[in-house]
Amino acid sequence: MPTHVVENDPADERGTLLAFLDAQRGGVRRALLGLTEEQAALKPSASELSLGGLLKHTLHAEHGWLAMARNDGPILNFEEAMKQFEQSFTLTEDETVPGLLAEWSELAADLERFIRALPTLEQTFPLPAAPWFPKDTSVSMRWLLLHLIEEMARHAGHADVIRESLDGRTAFELVEEAQGQTG
Repeated sequence: MPTHVVENDPADERGTLLAFLDAQRGGVRRALLGLTEEQAALKPSASELSLGGLLKHTLHAEHGWLAMARNDGPILNFEEAMKQFEQSFTLTEDETVPGLLAEWSELAADLERFIRALPTLEQTFPLPAAPWFPKDTSVSMRWLLLHLIEEMARHAGHADVIRESLDGRTAFELVEEAQGQTG
């Protein structure tokens, strides 16, 4: 990982977990720096993944997990859920990288407000019925944050490989570029 999370307050577990999550989001965001929409749609490796598709998927995944934690998302059957999952990797004509990045920033702020407002990270919510989840299982909000960190880290790694396949730019170069843009 080319960036390090600094723990501002060791007693602030939520802040630390949210900072690690944001660091992993940053890996996906940075992989898109300086690319055109066309470049973001390219699939330059053996994978079927594009950077634009990864961006949309990570946004979709984070939104879905937040909705589950809040218990306010639609209840989908398995076929509907799989269709949404498959569509989450492809941008539609009305979706753009800047638009999705802005939406993701809003979602990240919404997730942070939600997590910080919880009385405890031990609060639970049920996992949906799916073949890959144990039946009748609930998980904590701490588990949610750790799972999102895991999900974003996996896709940040994918994004690194795709970006390097596109133009040879590495995560370290992109971190330096991003830091130059912000000060």
